[in-house]
Amino acid sequence: MVETASRLFREQGTQVSVADLMKASGLTHGGFYKQFASKEALVDEATAHAFGELTRLHRDGLDQHDGQRDAARRAVIDSYLSVEHRDSAADGCPVAALATDMAREPEDREARRVYTEGVGDFARVLTTDDQDGIIQLCTMLGALVLARATKGSPLSEEILATAHAALTETG
Repeated sequence: MVETASRLFREQGTQVSVADLMKASGLTHGGFYKQFASKEALVDEATAHAFGELTRLHRDGLDQHDGQRDAARRAVIDSYLSVEHRDSAADGCPVAALATDMAREPEDREARRVYTEGVGDFARVLTTDDQDGIIQLCTMLGALVLARATKGSPLSEEILATAHAALTETG
């Protein structure tokens, strides 16, 4: 149920109903409250799950590039600013997918704490000797959100390509 909720929240937002979550999980509505005290508790767990996936993805990328941070960072940028990532929000980055929902959450919510730590961790993955990871993350995040919002127009792919070039071209 947590994995399904994580995907649905990234795709549709945390306003997805418990009934829709249970249907997507193949379970009955009554079964929800046997596992979770509230929908907020599920949002907390699903957010943690999504950021756990993101952390594993970054760690695996570093392993695939034999610990070479620059090569791993470039692979993250390539993947993040791709048409495939733009088109698969359910499996995509929780930073982009959950930003608006988390902005509406109270500051003391567990999901918001996990989100905030996840944003910081992602920025650290992108940091290089000469580039601030927060700037890079903001560029990537903004480009992805705008590309998703303009999907179906030539502007969408132009946004991805322009942001990619800005982050990867030197000189």
